[in-house]
Parts: sequence; C-alpha cells; structure tokens
Amino acid sequence: MMDGMRLTGTITPDRPLLVLAVQEEAAHLDTDVPVLLTGIGKINAAASLATVLARGDRPSEIINLGTAGALSSGWMGTHEIAQVIQHDIDTPVLKALTGRTYGDALTVNDAAGPTLATGDLFVADEAARARLAEHAQLVDMEGYALVSVARTHEVPIRLIKHVSDEAGAGAGQTWQESVDGCAKVLAEWVREAGF
Repeated sequence: MMDGMRLTGTITPDRPLLVLAVQEEAAHLDTDVPVLLTGIGKINAAASLATVLARGDRPSEIINLGTAGALSSGWMGTHEIAQVIQHDIDTPVLKALTGRTYGDALTVNDAAGPTLATGDLFVADEAARARLAEHAQLVDMEGYALVSVARTHEVPIRLIKHVSDEAGAGAGQTWQESVDGCAKVLAEWVREAGF
C-alpha cells in the first residue's frame, strides 16, 4: 500500500465511497460505507483513488470530505465545492512551451458554491493567501486530484469541505487545534446525508 493509504469497508455499486486525506479528519465517522484515507497531497490522493478504482471497485459516487483553508475573511462552515483549480501548476508557461493547456479548472457541480484551489502547499503565509484569493475562496491539498481521477474513471464525485482555518499566518496551528471539531462536523454531515 501507498504511504498513508488505507481502505476500510467494501466498495459496492449501491453505496458511496468516502475519501479523506488523514485519520484526523475521519476520527468521528460512524458509518458502514467504505472509507478511503489517501494521505496528504495531490500525488497521494490521485494514486490512492486510482489504485482503488483500477481494481474494478465502483462506488455509486465518491464523496471527498475534508478540511479547507479560507482564502478571505468571512468563509466559515461546510461547503459543497462547485469548481476546482490547481494553484501550483504554471498553465500559461506550459501552454507557451507545448501549445497545450494543463490543469484547466474543473466544474464539480452546477450549483452555486465556492471555488477550491488545490496544490501541494499548505498555505500559511499572507502573500500566498492573497494571491490565491484572486481565483478561489477555499484551498486544500487533494480536491483537484480526486476530481481528475474520478472523471477518468467516470465515477460521480462531490467535494464537501469544512473551513478549518484562514489560510495565512498561523494556519498550521489553527488546523491542529480545529481539526477534531471539523471532523465532528463532517461526521454529522455524513449522518444527515444518510450514509
């Protein structure tokens, strides 16, 4: 198994697959639906979900639950993501070099909801936060990769993110202090959704 990857339960076509990055986010889940922990970051997320889906296991849908940082003040609570972007790929330069576009924004659902910026960077400084806030409302480290893999395997996906911190100075400490409370909220979301 990959570093951080852990699947509990059996994937069946009549139930969703819950996907989270780390145990801290899944600490309060009390459900019989399968849960996949991927590890942190785009590579771990993509590799873990692709490995599970390549085995032929096909859930009714994938639900990515997790924490996210707020890129501007006022974003709190739990949100279903409408669109994901990658913030750590230099699309204009790559297009100039190759003539092709990589890392286009992906629409997750047509409902109103925030844009999530995904990248392999825990945003903990004000300059990065301000730069990302020009394009998105929330930030995480796995969402884009999971949507990309789900699309490749033609499995519907939803991203449910609970704001854990204001991605800036002190975000790391804030995440550590708030992750257990966030996990309780995410577990309640799962219960209310009937999973």
